[in-house]
Amino acid sequence: QVQLMESGGGLAQAGGSLTLSCVVSGRTFSGVSVAWFRQLPGKEREFVAALRWGSYSPTYADFVRGRFTISRDNAKNTVYLQMNNLQPEDTAVYYCNASPYASDLIRLAPNIGGWGQGTQVIVSE
Repeated sequence: QVQLMESGGGLAQAGGSLTLSCVVSGRTFSGVSVAWFRQLPGKEREFVAALRWGSYSPTYADFVRGRFTISRDNAKNTVYLQMNNLQPEDTAVYYCNASPYASDLIRLAPNIGGWGQGTQVIVSE
């Protein structure tokens, strides 16, 4: 069974930075695409960023606007999300997931599997 362990969240001031990490275990990391998502208070979970296996061309949600960078370390089964110029509207619980198909991650397909606990990000004015 796949396990997802997100970490790195916390408090940041507007304009600040945080780096989130997610360790994927219980499945092979090779050949899968990885992605980050977030859930704002009272909102549905939404797609943030995805990185296809073997690709150096990530996909980002429009609201990222060049502020976030997704990356992965295959040797550590870990995916990262570097977040710069954080804004109060980025306050959310952030989650990661992995799937053989990036398109499933980007459209939040029901079959992309279980979720971890997430990591809380709070951005103050």
